Amino acid sequence: MPLPIILGVAAIAAGGGGIVSGISGVKKMKDANDTMEIANRRHKENIARFELKNGEASTAMDRLGETEMEILNGFKKFSNIMEKIQGRPEFKKVVIDDITIPKYDAKEISDVSVGAGVLLGGLGSAAAGTAGGFAAAGATTSAVMALGTASTGTAIASLSGAAATNATLAALGGGALGSSALAGGMALGSTILGISTLGVGLLVGGAIFNFTGSGISNKADEAYSEVKKETDEVDTICKYLDDLTKTSADYRDSLSEVRGLYNIKYNKAYKLIIKDKQYNWNEYSDEDKLNIQNLVLLVGLLYKMCQVNLVSKSNSKKDVNKINKSGIKEALAAKEVVISEVA
Repeated sequence: MPLPIILGVAAIAAGGGGIVSGISGVKKMKDANDTMEIANRRHKENIARFELKNGEASTAMDRLGETEMEILNGFKKFSNIMEKIQGRPEFKKVVIDDITIPKYDAKEISDVSVGAGVLLGGLGSAAAGTAGGFAAAGATTSAVMALGTASTGTAIASLSGAAATNATLAALGGGALGSSALAGGMALGSTILGISTLGVGLLVGGAIFNFTGSGISNKADEAYSEVKKETDEVDTICKYLDDLTKTSADYRDSLSEVRGLYNIKYNKAYKLIIKDKQYNWNEYSDEDKLNIQNLVLLVGLLYKMCQVNLVSKSNSKKDVNKINKSGIKEALAAKEVVISEVA
């Protein structure tokens, strides 16, 4: 075969091989692009799902925290009418079916009420997650710490509303208030309240991952692997957030039930003491005495329920924080016992 023909055939063969190789390369590129598109889509879906569940949990916790602060703040009125009663007995702690209700302490009740008022005053302008942070750490503890901090400095004590709340929280945190890209909340002192940040950082804890603020690998296989791991993590955290949302909503319902009964007893006592100006305990009817005793019992129960920290901070940065199911269960058991006594 003449040389030109041989070269021609070789060229054709080589060209055919190049076409095949080119087709294979194009297919690999398409597969890689498809994989990246899938990874990016799932990544965005993960972010959206996480943000939705986080928003629901933060809203539920904020509602709970605000309710608890309103309850504690309302104790000031209760304390005021109680102090008008002359010759009233000492209301000691009550133990019913192994459930202990704290004794009535006028100063403690009044102090907690003032502290709650300081925090409650600024919630309207506070960042999302702030009230939820109070509930997570225990509203009573938050109110006590707020009062303690406010009473240590004239500047804070002279403030009111949002300014007082912000100054108090800043002092609790040991510095200026800051925001978190994930939490979107205010910083509180971990040594005082046993928590690090409000919002997601508090509610979820160390399991928060950085996917919301970062991209994924530009290599298809790595990206797909990262997103698969990310999806598993999101599943775990969303399940936790769903549980937290339901737990906080249910607990708020229980608090509201007790609060409703408290209001009935309080209104009756208010009429007797303030409107009718009846101040002498010894002149009260048995019914009136029982009503006041039951009112004191309900205050102790509400105080106890507001002490519960809904979220226990995890010791490991790799784990989610724990919902304090045992503390909640104990508080709800106390609620059932007390309601059966006073209803």
